[in-house]
Amino acid sequence: NNEEENNLQINKIQVNQFGKIEDKKIELKKFNLIYGKNESGKSTLLDFILSMYYGISKNKNGKSYSDYDQYKPWNEKDFSGKMSYTLDSGKEINVYRNFNKKNPELTDENGKDISKEFDIDKTKGNQFFVEQTGVDENIINSTVITMQKETELDQSTQNILLQKIANLAESGNEEVSYKTAMNKLDRILLNEVGTSKSSERPINIVNENISKIENELEEINSYKSFENEYQEKKNNIQKQIQEENENKEIYQEINEIIDQDRIEKENINVKEKILEENKAKISKLEQTEKEEQNKTNEEVKKQKRNDTIIISTLVLIFVLCIAFIKNKIISILPLAIAIIYAIFAIQKNKKKDTVKISNEKEILLNNSKSLEDEIAKLKQELIEKDNNKKQELISKYGENIKDLFTSEIREIIKDNEENLKKLELENYKLELDKKNVEPKLEKILELEEELEIEKRTREELLEKARIFNLTKELMEESYAEMKSNITPKFNQNLSKNIQKFSNGKYNKITISDGIKVELENGEQKNIDKLSIGTIEQIYLALRLSVIDEISNEKLPVILDEPFAYFDDERLKQTIEYLHSIDNQVIILSCTQREKKILEETKEEYNYIEL
Repeated sequence: NNEEENNLQINKIQVNQFGKIEDKKIELKKFNLIYGKNESGKSTLLDFILSMYYGISKNKNGKSYSDYDQYKPWNEKDFSGKMSYTLDSGKEINVYRNFNKKNPELTDENGKDISKEFDIDKTKGNQFFVEQTGVDENIINSTVITMQKETELDQSTQNILLQKIANLAESGNEEVSYKTAMNKLDRILLNEVGTSKSSERPINIVNENISKIENELEEINSYKSFENEYQEKKNNIQKQIQEENENKEIYQEINEIIDQDRIEKENINVKEKILEENKAKISKLEQTEKEEQNKTNEEVKKQKRNDTIIISTLVLIFVLCIAFIKNKIISILPLAIAIIYAIFAIQKNKKKDTVKISNEKEILLNNSKSLEDEIAKLKQELIEKDNNKKQELISKYGENIKDLFTSEIREIIKDNEENLKKLELENYKLELDKKNVEPKLEKILELEEELEIEKRTREELLEKARIFNLTKELMEESYAEMKSNITPKFNQNLSKNIQKFSNGKYNKITISDGIKVELENGEQKNIDKLSIGTIEQIYLALRLSVIDEISNEKLPVILDEPFAYFDDERLKQTIEYLHSIDNQVIILSCTQREKKILEETKEEYNYIEL
């Protein structure tokens, strides 16, 4: 009883609604026989137990419906249940699970919530049973739980069972073959990575790509230095352009001063030319005046004589006019008067001409004096203004521009403009070169990125290969350790089990290179040489032997229609053996054969009918 109390045992099951089972309460003991006709819900009850431990899957996993969809009630009833079990330590665990939710509610025997004491997997939910037993759902299905379909051994499925037995012997899991796993690792390694001897595999393709990219990079790598050269040339040209533009500004300012000087000097020259013309006119007027004066002195005397004659003549004419006024002679009087007037007018005009020349000369002399003063003033202002502007530029640009004031500034400006054009042309050509080279540089960057990606891919492949090889090494070490340490113990337990199963007919089973059974007479036979019934017994014995090795808890043994092909004698041997083990046993059956044998052998058992 103490041993019973210290084994993991399911105590109570309460199914509120799960598939076809509704409002069902079951109490379990150490040895349990659950009877039900076909389709009465035995397999559903088994799936309920597993779902309470591990949760119910919503994935189809290749099936038409997921377990969740299969067992969810069509009506709105309570899709839930509760189960209590005791660990080897004697601690009682109560599990309530609403199957619409991922995580269950866990309490201890005192009703304390212990749900948070276990890890929560984002996909699978609370991992309480895995942490308690160290066994996941896949392992428990391949060891603890045995279903009818796994013992239906006609000739066509015998090889499958033999393979499962070999897998259990090699790896502790009937679905995992050590040799198959190693071969599969080799295939995966070859397909997903490749080797130095393979071709058209990822690692070979990557190595070829890396080699190709590196060769291409080597061919065009000379363009890589262009960028630095370009920037250096670009900076140099820009510097020269800036200097020429600065010089251009200086030259233009100096040229403006020189142009302004030239304009002002031309203005002065015009005024000086006018002054010279005035002086020439004055000189000519003085000459004319002198000539007129000489001529006048000679004619004065002659004029005086002429004037006396004219006056006398006029007096005579006047007297005659009076004497002969009434005569026709009077008609000549106006003519005489006109002649006398003309003579006096000529004399008067000659005097006026002399005065005009004198006046004109005076005006020209005054104008010339004004021009001389204005020209002297302009020259002085020009000198001062020119000095001030030059000094401003010298202060602004430095002493080294002094020589420019005496240089051919227009030629310098012309050279400056030509230099700027040349520099702009060089800059344009440099930009064209850049545009031509840029695609090549971009190609280099693209290739370098591709190379980096390929190298990272190679590292990932090499790391994957390292992990595969490490996995193989670990598997080899584990397998070797199991062969040297675990297998002898496992062989001993298995031999003990099969001896009990067969009532001493088979005394010893050895698992090394293949599985061999020793007969009563000491002869050893390979397992594939035995009858199907014997293989079935060995398979069950092997699973029962594995149960004790996979967990730190004494797990219950659950058998769903496992004896359909056992004869009565073999069934009796098996039930007697199951009744003798420490594990809790739950047998689900659709026949009364097991009950009949239990009644005949007077074995204690808990009978439940669905």
